[in-house]
Amino acid sequence: MRWSWQIGRIAGIRVQVHWTFLIIIAWVILVHVADGATLLAAAVGVALVLAVFACVVLHELGHALTARRFGITTRDITLLPIGGVARLERMPDEPRQELLVAIAGPAVNVVIATLLAVGLGLAGQLRPMEDVTRVGAGFLSQLLWINVFLVLFNMLPAFPMDGGRVLRSLLAFKLPYARATRIAATAGRGMAVLFGLAGLLLPNPFLVFIAIFVYLGAGAEAQVVEMRVALDGLTVRDAMMTRFTALRDSATLGDAAEELLAGAQQDFPVVSDGRLLGVLSRGALVKHLREHGRDPRVGNFVEGTCQTAVEHEPLERALQRMRAARCVTMPVVRAGIVVGLVTMENVSELLLVQGVGSGAVR
Repeated sequence: MRWSWQIGRIAGIRVQVHWTFLIIIAWVILVHVADGATLLAAAVGVALVLAVFACVVLHELGHALTARRFGITTRDITLLPIGGVARLERMPDEPRQELLVAIAGPAVNVVIATLLAVGLGLAGQLRPMEDVTRVGAGFLSQLLWINVFLVLFNMLPAFPMDGGRVLRSLLAFKLPYARATRIAATAGRGMAVLFGLAGLLLPNPFLVFIAIFVYLGAGAEAQVVEMRVALDGLTVRDAMMTRFTALRDSATLGDAAEELLAGAQQDFPVVSDGRLLGVLSRGALVKHLREHGRDPRVGNFVEGTCQTAVEHEPLERALQRMRAARCVTMPVVRAGIVVGLVTMENVSELLLVQGVGSGAVR
């Protein structure tokens, strides 16, 4: 995720913090200052925030490590002011696997809350929830009840919370995946409307924020699954662009610029003796033209880390690899020779044409 910096790796998974995470730290300090708390109390408040987000990392690791059992890798875990996001390569196709991945995160918070409750109970320091919502209350008791809240909030049956995925996976045991997603997304939107009304009537801006978050998340999840359904059965050959320009490695940046201006193609495969060396993207071309002028050869600036595909590969799998590698153009090769290009724009046009065609049939 952009504007994030890495703080470490856990179980081989990159953990990073988005810059907006600093907002919640600043907010905690301001709340303590406004309440007249001491500098020590403010420091304890910040420590509580860090402890909560450590629990959030463990929550996301629960998802990631369970997904790993089913052969699904996790790109990274990013901490945001609203919580954490584990970017899985994909969600499991099997309802049972998705159910296990979805509940693994909240299960971690249940374990943390249980251990804190037992420890505080044995020490005679367990406090009810209402006693720990004020500044300066017991650190461990606050951490306990925050974990309880995280479980309850994440298990709401609405995307993008874990409860929405649990609901979808349970429905998918009996219904087609797309229909189960639509039902779960509709439930999420309904819950978002209730949150929004409650937030306006109380009034409570935090509930309004949650309502917007849930509503958009439900819509995004439904859109992703509709896309998967639309891509089902399609191969790379169905979407690839076969009329394209490939640049020889001896061509100059000026030659590439002329090709860019002459047509609609944005990124160019670079070849040597017919073999693919990599891709020269539009952004890289403009950058190198600005820095080096028109004379250098494109072979000196080729991006050799681009993904490639083969014609018979499922289109959905190719798109997953493109997103993981952050490639906007993927060359299609046959025996090492470039025979086509796949771009996100081409895929969108394919789906648009298919939708128009199916609509006309109906």
